[in-house]
Amino acid sequence: MTRLSVNINKIATLRNARGGNNPNVIKVAQDCEAFGAQGITVHPRPDERHIRYDDVIELSKVVTTEFNIEGYPDERYLQLIEKVKPAQATLVPDPPNVLTSNAGWDAIAHRDFLREVVATLKKSTGRVSLFVAPSVKMVEAVAETGADRIELYTEPYASGFPKNRDEAVKDYVAAAMAAKAAGLGVNAGHDLDLNNLRFLKASIPWLDEVSIGHALICDALYYGLENTIQLYLRELK
Repeated sequence: MTRLSVNINKIATLRNARGGNNPNVIKVAQDCEAFGAQGITVHPRPDERHIRYDDVIELSKVVTTEFNIEGYPDERYLQLIEKVKPAQATLVPDPPNVLTSNAGWDAIAHRDFLREVVATLKKSTGRVSLFVAPSVKMVEAVAETGADRIELYTEPYASGFPKNRDEAVKDYVAAAMAAKAAGLGVNAGHDLDLNNLRFLKASIPWLDEVSIGHALICDALYYGLENTIQLYLRELK
């Protein structure tokens, strides 16, 4: 079974646009779980432009499925993981001013750094995942860091899907096979939606988890949140 983790950053973006607490990020996370989501993902950034660090603390008290905290492993992130102890910590190589995650780790160049960070995080979390491009070499390097999973950066797949879906998914299948051979779990995320999700899942049947936020929240504007989560779960079956 491939788990659906709903990224609720966009809910916090909407709340922050007007101040106050509408929509209520905590309530939305609880509703997502009640509607069938098997995980909640957040990605706090240093400027707190969407999810705030206080949100993460409060969410950790109520999330009953898998709580996944993404982020760049600076000191504040490491302290947050130590305090919250989520089910999964997903490391991304984002600089502070980036709009959204747009590249995977160079796990070859940063192998020693990542090995040290992974060892630190494993004292506080059940699983560490590294955000990577669909590259067999990068996957093999991740295996040497001590991480438990990779998260495949799927924006190139989503961009190429309308033109040639078989070509778009080819590198992802190769990377996922390399991960499986190395004993790594496989997650995926970024620009996955109701159009391209089913084919990715069919191409990588052993996919452990997808993290979806932007497209899912956009779809919820039309279909409603409960119905949208069910639609995404259906694509994963």
